[in-house]
Amino acid sequence: MRRCRFLFCVLLLMATHLGAQQQEMPSPSPGEPQPPPVGPSRPSAPPAPAVIPVPITPPRPNGPVQKSLVRITATAVEPDYKAPWNAGVIARGIGAGFVIDGSHIMTNAHVVSNSRYLTVERDGDPNKYQATVQFVAHDCDLALITVASPNFFKNMTPLRFGAIPELESVVSAYGYPLGGERMSVTTGIVSRIDFQLYTHSSVDSHLTIQISAQINPGNSGGPVMQNARVVGVAFQGYSGDVAQGVAYMIPTPVIQRFLKDVKDGHYDKYVDLGLTYSKLQNPAQRHFLGLKDDDRGVLIPTVVAAGPCAKSVKSGDVLLSIDDHPIASDATVVLEGERVEMPEVVERKFKGDKVKLEIWRDKQNITTSVELDTVYPYLIQGHAYDVRPRYLVYGGLLFQPLNLELIDAYQPSDLRLRHFFDFFVLEQIYLEHPEVIVLTNILPDPINTYLGAYRGGIVDDVNGKKIKTLADLAKAFEEPADRFVVNLIGDGPPLVLDPKQVEAARERITTRYNVTKEQNLEEQPLAVPAAAQKPAEDPNKS
Repeated sequence: MRRCRFLFCVLLLMATHLGAQQQEMPSPSPGEPQPPPVGPSRPSAPPAPAVIPVPITPPRPNGPVQKSLVRITATAVEPDYKAPWNAGVIARGIGAGFVIDGSHIMTNAHVVSNSRYLTVERDGDPNKYQATVQFVAHDCDLALITVASPNFFKNMTPLRFGAIPELESVVSAYGYPLGGERMSVTTGIVSRIDFQLYTHSSVDSHLTIQISAQINPGNSGGPVMQNARVVGVAFQGYSGDVAQGVAYMIPTPVIQRFLKDVKDGHYDKYVDLGLTYSKLQNPAQRHFLGLKDDDRGVLIPTVVAAGPCAKSVKSGDVLLSIDDHPIASDATVVLEGERVEMPEVVERKFKGDKVKLEIWRDKQNITTSVELDTVYPYLIQGHAYDVRPRYLVYGGLLFQPLNLELIDAYQPSDLRLRHFFDFFVLEQIYLEHPEVIVLTNILPDPINTYLGAYRGGIVDDVNGKKIKTLADLAKAFEEPADRFVVNLIGDGPPLVLDPKQVEAARERITTRYNVTKEQNLEEQPLAVPAAAQKPAEDPNKS
């Protein structure tokens, strides 16, 4: 009843409104066209249906990246440097990778480091495929892996590489970060092109590009793209109270160098000049050295005796140019139209290549050439991967060579030990101690009671014979003797061991502490990947 009454009221109001419109319309003048009548006698045409705009999806600027991207799951064993005879701690991580020419998958070295088992997944395929490491470069955090299954690379699209992107240009980062199982893409701009430390090795610095796109765990190894080309590989970032949203990618010059290095089936690592340099921008200092006021040259404070420049460059020399690239007083050169750090010239070279140096010495110009190589003393200050810890257990005393892994594991507070590590290269400590052998730990037993004060000491000699390497120490303990007098660097009485007591306690100590092997003197791989047992053939080699 209420509904009928409501409809009647509505119709009455509509009729009243139409009648009022008819009354208020002015009469037409003679000769004017008559307007159509208003009312039910001639109903108006229905209004045209509203056109709902269909949103146009912008084309993907980098194409179907899903056909190139893979998700990598790595099961790794992290070595235990406090009990190096143990297998280590099992860890699991997720990373990304992308297919390039030749059925290779590129990713970060830190994604596959210390791995024992790798699997990869591709978009739209529920299967997990076992992968193997072909080449790994820990000094530039890059690796190549492959999948043996013949079906894996079907319908996969290899990505191509581009050039260094311009500042403020837009890039997109692809990967599998935390928060989901599917591919993620973040977009940002190129913020900075610089020479930065690569945290994976903690000792190598190379060209990097800072981007504003978010990089999170799981993005590592994924491509950063622009105009359907790979312009970098996502690999590290900073977060926290000081720096937020600072992410970096490995640019294509570093990537191309890595790919060129492994063409012969072996990675030879980055080369180095083996010297330190300081800027020469102070006018008084330049005048003292007899230099022109032309803003050229850097001072060489230290030349590493084990480096390639040891015979050609002296401490106190001024380096004016490298490969005919003038070196500015702020240690930069112009390379390919861009001003970059001076070492970037050497970064593009390989083991055995030569570099031309122009030197200012005793107010005279000297030109020389050096053959480039790696510089081994730097290795102890970088992280070690894919190798078992080296050690020696004798009489319950654990001896290990000093390196960054040992520093991280024990966090020593002894200033002498820290000095030996920090200044191993600068003070040429390696000349007398190619390896710094440290008494890192003691497995308590009656034969080594009260020796705790010697923990953290550096071995100098045993029975008067200098100890330069871990092998020297093992050989010294094998010599027939009534006692072993172990002198440590610094003041204090020597450490004395009775070989007869050590032999009597040997089984007791190894059983009590589950020491399955008393020594590992040489670096041994954690696991030899199947692809690494036989070097890949280089199709360009004759």
